[in-house]
Amino acid sequence: MLASKLYSPTLREIPADAEIASHQYMLKAGMIRKNGGGLYSFLPLGRRVELKIEAIVREEMENIGAQEIMMPIMQPAEIWHESGRWNAYGPEMFKLEDRHGNHFCLGPTHEELITTLVRNELRSYKQMPVTLWQMQNKYRDEIRPRFGLMRSREFVMKDAYSFDVDEEGLHKSYQDEYEAYTRIFTRCGLNFKPVEADSGQIGGNHTHEFMALAQAGEAEIVSCSKCDYAADIEKAVPQAVEMPAEAAKDVELIETPNCSTIEDLAQFLHIPVEKTIKAVAFTIDGEKTVLCMVRGDHEVNDVAVQNFVGGNVIEPATEDELKAHGLQPGYMSPMGADKPNNETFFVLVDPSAMNVPNGVTGANKAGYHYQNVNPSRDFKDVTVTTIRNMVEGDKCPHCGAPVEIVRGIEVGQVFELGTKYSEALHATFLDQNGKAKPYVMGCYGIGVTRTIAAAIEQFHDEHGIMWPVAIAPFEVAIVPVSSKDQDQDQVRIAGDIYQALQAAKADVLLDDRNERAGVKFNDADLIGYPVRITVGKKSAAEGTVEIKVRRTGEQEVVPIDQAVARVQAILADLRSKNM
Repeated sequence: MLASKLYSPTLREIPADAEIASHQYMLKAGMIRKNGGGLYSFLPLGRRVELKIEAIVREEMENIGAQEIMMPIMQPAEIWHESGRWNAYGPEMFKLEDRHGNHFCLGPTHEELITTLVRNELRSYKQMPVTLWQMQNKYRDEIRPRFGLMRSREFVMKDAYSFDVDEEGLHKSYQDEYEAYTRIFTRCGLNFKPVEADSGQIGGNHTHEFMALAQAGEAEIVSCSKCDYAADIEKAVPQAVEMPAEAAKDVELIETPNCSTIEDLAQFLHIPVEKTIKAVAFTIDGEKTVLCMVRGDHEVNDVAVQNFVGGNVIEPATEDELKAHGLQPGYMSPMGADKPNNETFFVLVDPSAMNVPNGVTGANKAGYHYQNVNPSRDFKDVTVTTIRNMVEGDKCPHCGAPVEIVRGIEVGQVFELGTKYSEALHATFLDQNGKAKPYVMGCYGIGVTRTIAAAIEQFHDEHGIMWPVAIAPFEVAIVPVSSKDQDQDQVRIAGDIYQALQAAKADVLLDDRNERAGVKFNDADLIGYPVRITVGKKSAAEGTVEIKVRRTGEQEVVPIDQAVARVQAILADLRSKNM
């Protein structure tokens, strides 16, 4: 490819709304352009990266015998009603109505469609196992699209669906996909970790997320410092934290003006935060109010709350909803509140909060708290269940060693669905005895466009992107320092190397633009070509070129007639190291 022909409008300034490196550099390097909130067009360089990731995915899917299909983006509402997810999926689903009054959605995922697609065709155990997959755009109405490709309304996903006759078969299909994902993200050059996860809207009993480790990641990961345990913070289950025993004192109502936060309260009373008991309240599906109590230095795990109570959409409770149950915002606790009925009003207390001796909690009266509260004595009619997030230093549930909290970007997830969708959608096959049984299913997704963002978040510096060679838009950039008539030796040498690398099947770009050398070098670093060959006036006269590796910064000068072989060796080394 000649740079003079490449549509790659680079920017000199970072757009103001681009907050993280992947968003900034993809815009600046001319890889994407924003068309609206959470909507982006891929320009040629960005599209080349996407296609390279898709090619890796396609190859690994073929290696495990998965078969590629293509399903429609627009899905009829009927099948979502049949599965029970039309209303349950939540406000992220784009819904629309055609001119005849028929209802549809833009597919956020395809469990319903794939199940109804095969239920009249996959009739016998002899036809299974089978795994079908597609590469397709997905749509989710994000409440706050941000961070470029990390959280957008339209994105490219690979999704696969396995159909087995029993749980044993499902476990094998799951393991095949798990191992394929490990190879895919390794080949893409990512630093990643598979972690135990919550299944969320998809459902199922067993799932792993593949997390690309990056500080910009929105997910928190609990990782053991000793064993291989790792889990999404929503899935990780902490142990109760014991506190030193104290003689129980009598509860006392105290005035605490302007202390509606835990930090204000601890500072006002000159006590450690661990001696406070925090209250957080949610509404689920607009019908159930849930008061959650955790120790002051802990955070509520809203997924654990939702899983315990049930329901589809969990949101912070409003002031009116709180007061309807005798709760005073900023000063809440079970003490003085309505008695739970476990139908519309729940009170959940984390075990660590139950262990706080002579603690401080809200009095459900503005400006007042209770002190010397011992929850096991003073909290009446509550449900004790683990509802807090793990924190740094908590004990690993597998080996007891301290855990650490790291951040990650979810780039893939694998689920064992079981019979959730096949039963709901009456999708059955005949077993060896001629008995109708529901398919045992799994589903497996990769965020292709998210993987692009994750790679940049992991591999960039102050100058731009440092692509892993397997997914770089071009592997090699050749830069003649000058393209002026008086410097035609540089142009000739660069052109000869370009043609030789093309003949050797290298993915190469020749920067033949009549631009200053600084502009060419800056663009090469910004776009992130793994290897750069520079042809300058002095080197041309001496019969040499300079080769630079973007990731390491290593530079070397080699004779012109050895340049192609040396670049091939460098690329082979980078590929072998997945760099």
